[in-house]
Amino acid sequence: MLSRTADHLFWMARYTERAENTARMLDANYQLALVPQSDEYAALGWKAMLSISELAGIYAAAHPSMASRDVIAFMSSDRDNLSSIVNCLRAARENARAVRGSITTELWETLNTTWLEAQRMLADGVLERDPGEFFEWVKFRSHLSRGVQLGTMLRDEAFYFMRLGTFLERADNTARILDVKYEMLEQRGGASAQPLAQSLDYYHWAAVLRSVSGFEVYRKVYRDVIVPERVAHLLILCADWPRSLAASLDELGQIIGRVRNARSAQAEAMVARLHADVRAVQVADILRQGLHLWLTEFLARINELGSCISCDFLVPLAPEPTVVQTQSQSQAASQSSSQSQSQIQPHAA
Repeated sequence: MLSRTADHLFWMARYTERAENTARMLDANYQLALVPQSDEYAALGWKAMLSISELAGIYAAAHPSMASRDVIAFMSSDRDNLSSIVNCLRAARENARAVRGSITTELWETLNTTWLEAQRMLADGVLERDPGEFFEWVKFRSHLSRGVQLGTMLRDEAFYFMRLGTFLERADNTARILDVKYEMLEQRGGASAQPLAQSLDYYHWAAVLRSVSGFEVYRKVYRDVIVPERVAHLLILCADWPRSLAASLDELGQIIGRVRNARSAQAEAMVARLHADVRAVQVADILRQGLHLWLTEFLARINELGSCISCDFLVPLAPEPTVVQTQSQSQAASQSSSQSQSQIQPHAA
């Protein structure tokens, strides 16, 4: 398969997954904002989400306050935010259009309809009326596109490059969703022993689980109250749950083995080491090191793996400049290159 075709397929799937996970993060914060709490604590949740997505500086430059409606609009429909849901859906559709002959008609129509329907819903004011409705719709359309892939695509290289993009993005975003909570705790100065703070913590962990469709799974697996250690175990180490880091890395290892080429030895070794390290670690070891520190290191390694995959299989990403860029600046540089029509670099660690 031509590397440019593989590149479009990879990013098509990655943008679809990114739109879904952005909707999941927003929905978790939106649901938590409905719980009685101080304005400062509510703003902390939105700030943590922007920070972990590396968009806090861009948001602050355009918005004077941390109002929930402004953050939701910025992350959902802002055309100037290259990581917004609407821009991710547009990019997924444009990458699909570029390789129309490599995907089935059903998959193309699903992605095209998603893009057209998203514009209609936003124009009708769904974010002002009921943001939760829009977030659920984005998740449903992402589920639908993956189902159409599984149900209509031949299990060839095109299929596997789409799956490669899906699980690389999922590993990155699951780690970020989990890290949002600890970013909040760090900014708040650690967990408080006061009953109100403990209650808010419970609702926040429940919102985190619901944001990754893990609330019912948690109840089934642990049959106990929600505690941070078990939430971390589910999202990181539970290989039987498809959104965990361990499960995503297991899929990545298998897929890279199927599409290997003469240059892919480094990517294969990298994913094997990362997978082995995750499977060998214990939750107690992660918490002893510090969950935020461990997740930061994991995100750096996932970003490095993504760059290696691009070099080994796809159209290589534009070289990084000597100065540190924000996420959206990196995305803009990638968009202006001669790579995929709508390619945006993955989240920087």
